[in-house]
Amino acid sequence: MALTLESCALGDAIVLHCKRRIVFREEVVKLSQVVGESIETSDVVILDLKGVSAIDSAGLGEMVALHMWARGHGHALKMTGLSSRIRHLLELTNLTSVFEIYATEEEALTVVA
Repeated sequence: MALTLESCALGDAIVLHCKRRIVFREEVVKLSQVVGESIETSDVVILDLKGVSAIDSAGLGEMVALHMWARGHGHALKMTGLSSRIRHLLELTNLTSVFEIYATEEEALTVVA
C-alpha cells in the first residue's frame, strides 16, 4: 500500500492529494521529495489528506520537518481533508497547534497565515 501523491494547481497553490499511508521508509521519502519540490515552486502547498488511512511517527516527523522548512523559507504548508482518526492523532501529539489545518482547499487558499 504505497503512498500515492497527485498534484494539481489551485490558484497560486499546489494541491497534493495524498492516498494510502504516510509511514516509515519509501512513503516518507516520497512525501519528502514531492512536497519539497512543490514548496520550491510554489509559495503555498496544500496537503489533501482525505485519502490517508494512517500516519506513523516517521510520517509525523517528516510532516513537521517539511512545515518548518517551508516556514523558514517564507512558504506555507497547509492541510485539508483530515479524517477524524488523523485529526485525533494530531490532537494527541499537539500538532494541531503547529500545522495550518483547514476544512477545504479553497479555505486554505484564502486564509493568509
